[in-house]
Amino acid sequence: QVQLVESGGGLVQAGGSLRLSCAASGRTFSSYNMGWFRQAPGKAREFVAAISTNGGLQRYADFVKGRFTASRDNAKNTVYLQMNSLKPEDTATYYCAATMGIIWSAPRVYDYWGQGTQVTVSS
Repeated sequence: QVQLVESGGGLVQAGGSLRLSCAASGRTFSSYNMGWFRQAPGKAREFVAAISTNGGLQRYADFVKGRFTASRDNAKNTVYLQMNSLKPEDTATYYCAATMGIIWSAPRVYDYWGQGTQVTVSS
């Protein structure tokens, strides 16, 4: 079992930046591919970004390319999502997730999920 805890969300004006963190329990963090997802009220959960076990492979949703960057520090059991040039439509609850399977955009492939952190972007 792996437990994930997100942090770093908050309220920011359009054009601003936030860095989300996801801290993982356990001693096998480096074995997991990690994903970031978000969900706004009344909408389905959607893929944001993913990063491979060593950080060498990253994937991003089209709507965040050039603005968001995923990274990880395996020594700290932590993954990050740097969010720049934020837009009001980025407002959502952001979740991190872990899988020992393939990097993929579908939530179903992820085995462990955090509780989420709220990001609100004002216009």
